[in-house]
Amino acid sequence: MSSLDNKKQFHAVKVAPQIDNHLVVAGKSYSDYMIEGRAAYIYDSQILQQRVEKLKQKLPVEIDIHYAIKANPMPELVDFLADKVDGFDVASGKELLIAINSGMPVEDISFAGPGKSVHEIEVGVNAGILFNLESETELERIVAASEKFGIEPRVAIRVNPAFELKASGMKMGGGSKQFGIDEEKVPHVIRKMNELGIDPEGFHIFSGSQNLRKDAIIESQIKAVDLAIKLANGGLNFKKINIGGGFGIPYFIGEDELELDEISENLSMLDEKLKTEIKEAKLIVELGRYISGTSGYYICEVLDIKESREEKFVIVNGGIHHHLAATGNFGQVIRKNYPIAVANKMESDTLEKVNIVGPCCTPLDIFAAKVELPSIEIGDHIVIFQSGAYGYSASPHDFLGHGEPRQLFVTGN
Repeated sequence: MSSLDNKKQFHAVKVAPQIDNHLVVAGKSYSDYMIEGRAAYIYDSQILQQRVEKLKQKLPVEIDIHYAIKANPMPELVDFLADKVDGFDVASGKELLIAINSGMPVEDISFAGPGKSVHEIEVGVNAGILFNLESETELERIVAASEKFGIEPRVAIRVNPAFELKASGMKMGGGSKQFGIDEEKVPHVIRKMNELGIDPEGFHIFSGSQNLRKDAIIESQIKAVDLAIKLANGGLNFKKINIGGGFGIPYFIGEDELELDEISENLSMLDEKLKTEIKEAKLIVELGRYISGTSGYYICEVLDIKESREEKFVIVNGGIHHHLAATGNFGQVIRKNYPIAVANKMESDTLEKVNIVGPCCTPLDIFAAKVELPSIEIGDHIVIFQSGAYGYSASPHDFLGHGEPRQLFVTGN
Protein backbone atom coordinates (compact mmCIF):
# COMPACT_ATOMS: atom_id res chain seq x y z
CA MET A 1 0.00 0.00 0.00
CA SER A 2 1.28 3.46 -0.88
CA SER A 3 1.74 5.80 2.08
CA LEU A 4 -0.22 8.43 0.16
CA ASP A 5 -3.20 6.08 -0.06
CA ASN A 6 -3.15 5.43 3.68
CA LYS A 7 -6.50 6.73 4.95
CA LYS A 8 -4.85 7.69 8.24
CA GLN A 9 -2.53 10.08 6.46
CA PHE A 10 -3.01 13.86 6.56
CA HIS A 11 -4.38 15.87 3.63
CA ALA A 12 -1.34 18.17 3.75
CA VAL A 13 0.88 15.15 3.13
CA LYS A 14 -1.33 13.67 0.41
CA VAL A 15 -1.19 16.78 -1.75
CA ALA A 16 2.48 17.61 -1.17
CA PRO A 17 4.42 17.83 -4.47
CA GLN A 18 7.28 15.39 -5.04
CA ILE A 19 10.01 14.47 -7.50
CA ASP A 20 11.64 11.03 -7.44
CA ASN A 21 9.92 10.30 -4.13
CA HIS A 22 11.38 13.46 -2.54
CA LEU A 23 9.35 16.33 -1.13
CA VAL A 24 9.44 19.39 -3.39
CA VAL A 25 9.52 22.92 -1.98
CA ALA A 26 9.33 25.90 -4.37
CA GLY A 27 10.14 23.73 -7.38
CA LYS A 28 13.20 21.97 -5.93
CA SER A 29 13.86 18.85 -3.91
CA TYR A 30 13.88 19.74 -0.22
CA SER A 31 17.41 18.23 -0.04
CA ASP A 32 18.77 21.15 -2.08
CA TYR A 33 18.12 23.40 0.90
CA MET A 34 19.52 21.17 3.65
CA ILE A 35 22.91 21.30 5.38
CA GLU A 36 24.09 18.02 6.86
CA GLY A 37 23.58 17.85 10.60
CA ARG A 38 21.19 20.81 10.85
CA ALA A 39 17.43 20.89 10.98
CA ALA A 40 15.66 23.64 9.08
CA TYR A 41 12.46 25.56 8.69
CA ILE A 42 11.71 26.23 5.02
CA TYR A 43 9.01 28.72 4.03
CA ASP A 44 7.63 28.61 0.49
CA SER A 45 6.78 32.06 -0.89
CA GLN A 46 4.55 30.53 -3.56
CA ILE A 47 2.25 28.99 -0.96
CA LEU A 48 2.28 32.22 1.04
CA GLN A 49 1.24 34.23 -1.99
CA GLN A 50 -1.48 31.75 -2.90
CA ARG A 51 -2.85 32.04 0.62
CA VAL A 52 -3.14 35.81 0.44
CA GLU A 53 -4.66 35.63 -3.04
CA LYS A 54 -7.27 33.17 -1.79
CA LEU A 55 -8.27 35.58 0.98
CA LYS A 56 -8.54 38.47 -1.46
CA GLN A 57 -10.66 36.40 -3.81
CA LYS A 58 -12.97 35.16 -1.07
CA LEU A 59 -13.36 38.13 1.28
CA PRO A 60 -15.16 41.35 0.36
CA VAL A 61 -12.89 43.97 -1.22
CA GLU A 62 -14.05 46.49 1.40
CA ILE A 63 -12.43 44.47 4.19
CA ASP A 64 -8.77 45.14 5.05
CA ILE A 65 -6.57 42.11 5.62
CA HIS A 66 -3.81 42.49 8.21
CA TYR A 67 -1.03 40.03 8.98
CA ALA A 68 -0.32 39.35 12.67
CA ILE A 69 3.48 39.20 12.71
CA LYS A 70 3.60 37.13 15.92
CA ALA A 71 2.58 34.08 13.86
CA ASN A 72 5.89 34.22 11.98
CA PRO A 73 8.17 37.26 12.34
CA MET A 74 10.94 36.08 10.00
CA PRO A 75 12.01 39.38 8.36
CA GLU A 76 12.20 37.98 4.81
CA LEU A 77 8.67 36.57 5.12
CA VAL A 78 7.33 39.83 6.55
CA ASP A 79 9.07 41.85 3.82
CA PHE A 80 7.45 39.61 1.19
CA LEU A 81 3.99 40.31 2.62
CA ALA A 82 4.47 44.07 2.96
CA ASP A 83 2.90 44.91 -0.42
CA LYS A 84 0.42 42.02 -0.40
CA VAL A 85 -1.63 42.71 2.73
CA ASP A 86 -3.23 45.93 3.98
CA GLY A 87 -1.43 46.20 7.29
CA PHE A 88 0.72 44.60 9.97
CA ASP A 89 -0.13 44.00 13.61
CA VAL A 90 2.75 43.60 16.06
CA ALA A 91 3.02 42.44 19.66
CA SER A 92 6.52 43.57 20.72
CA GLY A 93 9.17 46.19 20.10
CA LYS A 94 11.23 43.77 18.00
CA GLU A 95 8.24 42.97 15.80
CA LEU A 96 7.57 46.69 15.52
CA LEU A 97 11.04 47.29 14.07
CA ILE A 98 10.60 44.38 11.65
CA ALA A 99 7.30 45.89 10.48
CA ILE A 100 8.72 49.40 10.08
CA ASN A 101 11.77 48.09 8.18
CA SER A 102 9.55 46.04 5.84
CA GLY A 103 8.33 49.14 4.02
CA MET A 104 4.76 48.83 5.25
CA PRO A 105 3.42 52.39 5.71
CA VAL A 106 3.50 53.26 9.42
CA GLU A 107 -0.14 54.33 9.32
CA ASP A 108 -0.98 50.68 8.59
CA ILE A 109 0.97 49.23 11.52
CA SER A 110 -0.72 48.63 14.88
CA PHE A 111 0.70 47.45 18.20
CA ALA A 112 -1.29 45.24 20.62
CA GLY A 113 -0.25 43.34 23.72
CA PRO A 114 -0.18 43.89 27.48
CA GLY A 115 2.96 45.22 29.15
CA LYS A 116 4.32 47.51 26.47
CA SER A 117 7.50 49.05 27.85
CA VAL A 118 8.15 52.80 28.01
CA HIS A 119 10.84 52.36 25.34
CA GLU A 120 8.50 50.43 23.02
CA ILE A 121 5.83 53.09 23.43
CA GLU A 122 8.30 55.88 22.68
CA VAL A 123 9.50 54.13 19.54
CA GLY A 124 5.92 53.60 18.40
CA VAL A 125 4.78 57.16 19.12
CA ASN A 126 7.83 58.58 17.36
CA ALA A 127 7.17 56.36 14.33
CA GLY A 128 3.47 57.22 14.13
CA ILE A 129 1.99 53.73 14.44
CA LEU A 130 -1.40 52.94 16.00
CA PHE A 131 -1.52 51.62 19.58
CA ASN A 132 -4.25 49.21 20.64
CA LEU A 133 -4.65 50.39 24.22
CA GLU A 134 -4.49 47.67 26.89
CA SER A 135 -4.78 49.70 30.13
CA GLU A 136 -5.05 53.16 31.65
CA THR A 137 -1.40 52.95 32.70
CA GLU A 138 -0.49 52.43 29.07
CA LEU A 139 -2.54 55.48 28.15
CA GLU A 140 -0.54 57.58 30.60
CA ARG A 141 2.73 56.34 29.08
CA ILE A 142 1.54 57.09 25.55
CA VAL A 143 0.58 60.62 26.59
CA ALA A 144 3.98 61.11 28.24
CA ALA A 145 5.76 59.93 25.08
CA SER A 146 3.65 62.21 22.88
CA GLU A 147 4.54 65.20 25.07
CA LYS A 148 8.22 64.24 25.00
CA PHE A 149 8.36 64.18 21.20
CA GLY A 150 5.67 66.72 20.45
CA ILE A 151 3.80 64.17 18.35
CA GLU A 152 0.07 63.49 18.50
CA PRO A 153 -0.39 59.82 19.40
CA ARG A 154 -2.63 57.40 17.54
CA VAL A 155 -4.68 55.22 19.86
CA ALA A 156 -7.42 52.63 19.48
CA ILE A 157 -8.94 50.68 22.36
CA ARG A 158 -8.46 46.96 22.68
CA VAL A 159 -11.67 45.63 24.18
CA ASN A 160 -11.98 42.52 26.30
CA PRO A 161 -15.51 41.46 25.33
CA ALA A 162 -17.86 39.57 27.61
CA PHE A 163 -18.15 36.85 24.94
CA GLU A 164 -15.47 34.44 23.70
CA LEU A 165 -14.88 32.59 20.45
CA LYS A 166 -16.44 29.15 20.84
CA ALA A 167 -14.23 26.12 20.11
CA SER A 168 -11.12 28.26 19.66
CA GLY A 169 -7.59 27.01 20.29
CA MET A 170 -6.80 29.84 22.70
CA LYS A 171 -9.26 32.18 24.40
CA MET A 172 -8.20 35.81 23.90
CA GLY A 173 -11.37 37.43 25.23
CA GLY A 174 -14.28 36.82 27.58
CA GLY A 175 -14.16 36.55 31.35
CA SER A 176 -11.11 37.80 33.22
CA LYS A 177 -8.20 38.32 30.84
CA GLN A 178 -4.88 40.14 30.74
CA PHE A 179 -5.79 41.38 27.26
CA GLY A 180 -7.52 44.68 26.62
CA ILE A 181 -9.97 46.73 28.64
CA ASP A 182 -13.17 45.12 29.89
CA GLU A 183 -16.05 46.27 27.72
CA GLU A 184 -17.93 47.74 30.69
CA LYS A 185 -14.91 49.99 31.47
CA VAL A 186 -14.48 51.30 27.92
CA PRO A 187 -16.84 54.30 28.27
CA HIS A 188 -14.75 55.55 31.22
CA VAL A 189 -11.53 55.19 29.18
CA ILE A 190 -13.07 57.04 26.24
CA ARG A 191 -14.02 59.92 28.54
CA LYS A 192 -10.48 59.99 29.93
CA MET A 193 -9.02 60.06 26.42
CA ASN A 194 -11.31 62.94 25.50
CA GLU A 195 -10.14 64.86 28.56
CA LEU A 196 -6.57 64.32 27.43
CA GLY A 197 -7.38 65.57 23.94
CA ILE A 198 -6.96 62.16 22.28
CA ASP A 199 -9.52 60.98 19.73
CA PRO A 200 -9.83 57.18 19.72
CA GLU A 201 -9.30 55.80 16.21
CA GLY A 202 -11.30 52.65 16.78
CA PHE A 203 -11.56 49.32 18.53
CA HIS A 204 -9.65 46.05 18.51
CA ILE A 205 -11.95 43.18 19.52
CA PHE A 206 -10.38 39.74 19.30
CA SER A 207 -11.84 36.81 21.23
CA GLY A 208 -9.99 33.66 20.16
CA SER A 209 -7.73 31.82 17.75
CA GLN A 210 -7.30 28.62 15.69
CA ASN A 211 -10.95 27.95 14.89
CA LEU A 212 -12.18 25.68 12.10
CA ARG A 213 -15.90 26.23 12.74
CA LYS A 214 -17.30 28.86 10.41
CA ASP A 215 -20.47 29.26 12.47
CA ALA A 216 -18.44 30.11 15.59
CA ILE A 217 -16.34 32.66 13.69
CA ILE A 218 -19.46 34.25 12.16
CA GLU A 219 -21.14 34.51 15.56
CA SER A 220 -18.02 36.10 17.06
CA GLN A 221 -17.73 38.61 14.21
CA ILE A 222 -21.38 39.64 14.57
CA LYS A 223 -20.95 40.17 18.30
CA ALA A 224 -17.72 42.13 17.78
CA VAL A 225 -19.30 44.57 15.32
CA ASP A 226 -22.43 44.97 17.46
CA LEU A 227 -20.22 45.69 20.47
CA ALA A 228 -18.20 48.27 18.53
CA ILE A 229 -21.39 50.05 17.48
CA LYS A 230 -22.71 49.97 21.05
CA LEU A 231 -19.48 51.35 22.53
CA ALA A 232 -19.20 54.06 19.89
CA ASN A 233 -22.68 55.14 20.99
CA GLY A 234 -23.22 57.21 17.86
CA GLY A 235 -20.86 59.91 19.03
CA LEU A 236 -17.51 58.68 17.79
CA ASN A 237 -16.19 58.88 14.27
CA PHE A 238 -13.95 55.83 14.39
CA LYS A 239 -11.73 54.88 11.46
CA LYS A 240 -10.77 51.27 12.25
CA ILE A 241 -12.63 48.32 13.73
CA ASN A 242 -10.27 45.34 14.02
CA ILE A 243 -12.29 42.20 14.77
CA GLY A 244 -9.25 39.92 14.85
CA GLY A 245 -9.10 36.64 13.07
CA GLY A 246 -9.46 33.26 14.67
CA PHE A 247 -9.27 31.52 11.27
CA GLY A 248 -7.70 28.12 11.87
CA ILE A 249 -5.78 25.66 9.72
CA PRO A 250 -6.10 21.86 9.91
CA TYR A 251 -3.35 20.11 11.85
CA PHE A 252 -4.87 16.78 12.80
CA ILE A 253 -6.60 13.80 11.20
CA GLY A 254 -10.29 14.52 10.68
CA GLU A 255 -9.87 18.30 10.41
CA ASP A 256 -10.88 20.09 7.21
CA GLU A 257 -9.96 23.44 5.70
CA LEU A 258 -12.05 26.33 6.97
CA GLU A 259 -14.83 27.28 4.54
CA LEU A 260 -14.74 31.00 3.77
CA ASP A 261 -17.84 31.59 1.62
CA GLU A 262 -20.34 32.10 4.46
CA ILE A 263 -17.77 34.02 6.48
CA SER A 264 -17.30 36.33 3.50
CA GLU A 265 -21.06 36.87 3.11
CA ASN A 266 -21.32 37.71 6.80
CA LEU A 267 -18.42 40.17 6.62
CA SER A 268 -20.05 41.95 3.70
CA MET A 269 -23.27 42.31 5.67
CA LEU A 270 -21.39 43.52 8.76
CA ASP A 271 -19.44 46.07 6.73
CA GLU A 272 -22.69 47.59 5.44
CA LYS A 273 -24.16 47.61 8.94
CA LEU A 274 -21.07 49.22 10.40
CA LYS A 275 -20.98 52.00 7.84
CA THR A 276 -24.58 52.98 8.58
CA GLU A 277 -23.60 53.54 12.23
CA ILE A 278 -19.97 54.68 11.99
CA LYS A 279 -19.59 56.13 8.51
CA GLU A 280 -15.79 56.20 8.15
CA ALA A 281 -15.06 52.91 9.93
CA LYS A 282 -12.90 50.39 8.08
CA LEU A 283 -13.47 46.76 9.02
CA ILE A 284 -10.24 44.81 9.52
CA VAL A 285 -9.57 41.09 9.88
CA GLU A 286 -6.26 40.26 11.50
CA LEU A 287 -4.86 36.88 10.47
CA GLY A 288 -1.56 35.27 11.33
CA ARG A 289 -1.59 31.48 11.36
CA TYR A 290 -4.08 31.33 8.49
CA ILE A 291 -1.74 33.30 6.23
CA SER A 292 1.66 31.80 7.08
CA GLY A 293 0.94 28.43 8.65
CA THR A 294 0.60 26.27 5.55
CA SER A 295 3.71 27.74 3.88
CA GLY A 296 6.20 26.23 6.31
CA TYR A 297 8.01 22.89 6.52
CA TYR A 298 10.16 21.79 9.44
CA ILE A 299 12.72 19.18 8.35
CA CYS A 300 15.11 17.22 10.58
CA GLU A 301 17.49 14.27 10.16
CA VAL A 302 17.25 10.77 11.63
CA LEU A 303 20.15 10.19 14.03
CA ASP A 304 19.29 6.82 15.54
CA ILE A 305 16.68 4.08 15.59
CA LYS A 306 16.03 1.86 18.58
CA GLU A 307 13.44 -0.54 19.95
CA SER A 308 12.03 -0.55 23.46
CA ARG A 309 9.63 -3.27 24.49
CA GLU A 310 8.35 -3.85 20.97
CA GLU A 311 7.99 -0.18 20.10
CA LYS A 312 10.29 1.52 17.58
CA PHE A 313 11.72 4.95 18.35
CA VAL A 314 13.17 7.13 15.61
CA ILE A 315 15.45 9.79 17.10
CA VAL A 316 15.96 13.00 15.11
CA ASN A 317 18.22 16.04 15.45
CA GLY A 318 15.35 18.38 16.24
CA GLY A 319 12.62 18.41 18.80
CA ILE A 320 10.86 20.39 21.50
CA HIS A 321 13.60 23.05 21.41
CA HIS A 322 12.96 23.65 17.68
CA HIS A 323 9.22 23.11 17.28
CA LEU A 324 7.41 23.32 20.60
CA ALA A 325 3.95 23.30 19.04
CA ALA A 326 4.51 20.07 17.09
CA THR A 327 5.39 18.26 20.33
CA GLY A 328 2.01 19.25 21.78
CA ASN A 329 3.46 21.57 24.41
CA PHE A 330 2.09 24.86 23.10
CA GLY A 331 -1.44 24.88 24.44
CA GLN A 332 -2.73 21.46 23.34
CA VAL A 333 -4.90 19.82 25.97
CA ILE A 334 -4.43 16.39 24.38
CA ARG A 335 -1.23 15.73 22.41
CA LYS A 336 -1.87 14.82 18.77
CA ASN A 337 0.44 14.24 15.83
CA TYR A 338 1.06 17.08 13.38
CA PRO A 339 1.08 16.15 9.65
CA ILE A 340 4.34 14.25 9.20
CA ALA A 341 6.16 12.28 6.51
CA VAL A 342 9.56 10.95 5.48
CA ALA A 343 10.77 13.70 3.15
CA ASN A 344 12.94 11.39 1.02
CA LYS A 345 10.35 8.56 0.97
CA MET A 346 7.08 10.29 0.21
CA GLU A 347 5.66 7.04 -1.14
CA SER A 348 6.39 3.47 -0.12
CA ASP A 349 4.79 0.03 -0.28
CA THR A 350 6.01 -0.69 3.25
CA LEU A 351 4.63 1.13 6.27
CA GLU A 352 5.64 0.68 9.88
CA LYS A 353 4.37 2.07 13.15
CA VAL A 354 6.97 4.26 14.87
CA ASN A 355 7.47 7.04 17.40
CA ILE A 356 9.39 10.13 16.21
CA VAL A 357 11.29 11.73 19.10
CA GLY A 358 13.95 14.38 19.57
CA PRO A 359 17.36 14.35 21.33
CA CYS A 360 16.29 16.29 24.42
CA CYS A 361 16.38 14.45 27.73
CA THR A 362 12.67 14.82 28.54
CA PRO A 363 9.65 12.60 27.80
CA LEU A 364 7.94 15.71 26.40
CA ASP A 365 10.25 15.64 23.36
CA ILE A 366 8.06 13.70 20.96
CA PHE A 367 6.91 14.69 17.48
CA ALA A 368 4.71 11.70 16.63
CA ALA A 369 3.39 8.74 18.59
CA LYS A 370 2.58 5.45 16.89
CA VAL A 371 2.39 6.97 13.43
CA GLU A 372 2.51 4.86 10.26
CA LEU A 373 5.37 5.89 7.98
CA PRO A 374 7.55 4.30 5.29
CA SER A 375 10.41 2.18 6.61
CA ILE A 376 12.95 4.63 8.08
CA GLU A 377 16.73 4.48 8.06
CA ILE A 378 19.43 6.56 9.74
CA GLY A 379 20.12 9.59 7.54
CA ASP A 380 16.54 9.92 6.30
CA HIS A 381 14.72 13.20 6.82
CA ILE A 382 11.44 13.75 8.65
CA VAL A 383 9.22 16.63 7.57
CA ILE A 384 6.49 18.24 9.66
CA PHE A 385 3.94 20.16 7.60
CA GLN A 386 1.86 23.22 8.60
CA SER A 387 4.96 24.64 10.30
CA GLY A 388 4.83 28.22 9.06
CA ALA A 389 3.27 29.67 12.23
CA TYR A 390 4.27 29.54 15.89
CA GLY A 391 7.23 27.29 15.12
CA TYR A 392 10.73 28.73 15.18
CA SER A 393 9.97 31.87 17.19
CA ALA A 394 7.70 30.06 19.68
CA SER A 395 10.30 27.45 20.67
CA PRO A 396 12.98 27.37 23.42
CA HIS A 397 16.11 27.09 21.25
CA ASP A 398 18.55 27.09 24.17
CA PHE A 399 16.88 24.20 25.97
CA LEU A 400 19.65 21.69 26.81
CA GLY A 401 22.00 23.47 24.40
CA HIS A 402 21.27 21.38 21.31
CA GLY A 403 21.44 24.35 18.93
CA GLU A 404 19.06 26.23 16.67
CA PRO A 405 17.48 25.20 13.36
CA ARG A 406 18.09 27.22 10.22
CA GLN A 407 15.36 29.33 8.63
CA LEU A 408 15.05 29.72 4.87
CA PHE A 409 12.56 31.76 2.86
CA VAL A 410 12.56 30.36 -0.67
CA THR A 411 11.03 32.01 -3.72
CA GLY A 412 11.27 29.23 -6.31
CA ASN A 413 12.35 29.44 -9.94
